Amino acid sequence: MIFHPIIIALYVSSVLITLMVIYASFYGIQILRRWDIRSGSELQLILERKTYLISTLLIYAFGCELLSLFLYVFTADHLHTFFAGAMCAAGSLYANGYGYPALLMKIINFLFAGVWLVLNYADNRGYDYPLIKKKYLLLLVLAPLVATEMIVQANYFLRLRPNIITSCCGSLFSADGNGVISEILLLPGITMTAGFYCSLLVFAFCGVYYVLRGKGAYLFASVTALAFLISMMSLITCISVYFYELPTHHCPFCILQGEYGYIGYPLYLTLFGGTIAGIGVGTLMPFRRIHSLAEIIPSLQRKLALASLILFSIFGAIVTHRILASGLVLRG
Repeated sequence: MIFHPIIIALYVSSVLITLMVIYASFYGIQILRRWDIRSGSELQLILERKTYLISTLLIYAFGCELLSLFLYVFTADHLHTFFAGAMCAAGSLYANGYGYPALLMKIINFLFAGVWLVLNYADNRGYDYPLIKKKYLLLLVLAPLVATEMIVQANYFLRLRPNIITSCCGSLFSADGNGVISEILLLPGITMTAGFYCSLLVFAFCGVYYVLRGKGAYLFASVTALAFLISMMSLITCISVYFYELPTHHCPFCILQGEYGYIGYPLYLTLFGGTIAGIGVGTLMPFRRIHSLAEIIPSLQRKLALASLILFSIFGAIVTHRILASGLVLRG
């Protein structure tokens, strides 16, 4: 194992987040079984008092979960000097079989945690906690995912050995290899660029339509998820090369380094943040008719849609500026 303060901080925070989520889940089971806002029983009063503490606890836990994704990637990038052949986080994560699975779990939990925070925010605005069972049901789905993330991440860090030989990003993100990444890289760059901008245009149209008319929430959420997937694929196939000005350099991690002004962090932050906000619009849609949320949710949905539009616009602006400023021209 490599001992480093950031690794220890990540490990400790992961354990604490998992313990808080598990503790809240046991409480959530009681909520799902016993909660009755119309009851004046002693148990109901105890549950109502505890929900303030649990809700606050989970806000901090899931807030840390959101930050941990970026801290994990930052740590992996910082550790690449320990491994022969590694040039960035791509090589560090490939140092054993747990690096990339841990990253995937963090991305999944990032999106779920964001949706839970949206539900919790809406629930706290209602005087009768109308979504309390819904958000605790989602918590029970999240709990095993968070625990799995902790285990996989711990295995990654505990099994790291300094000075081992790993692969560089040039070989990992190459069309000559085997796997999903190589298949994605076989897609024509100009086609992916066109698809990327088409997805942003469709996303913008659906978002503006929703903000102005208040209709199409499910469509907007679906288009947001699709735009996220296309954007992630495009970052590897055609966007990253403009930052490096090398047609063969497809690494999505090198843009996080100081050599490129750490531009990857605002790039990914706006993409992930915009995705959570956009999906949140559709998540809240089934609850618009609840009496205590009838005036709250439509306003919140519009704010989320607007936030998603702004964040994706910043993401698209960064990409477009780099493409126009780059001397690289993709053909075919």
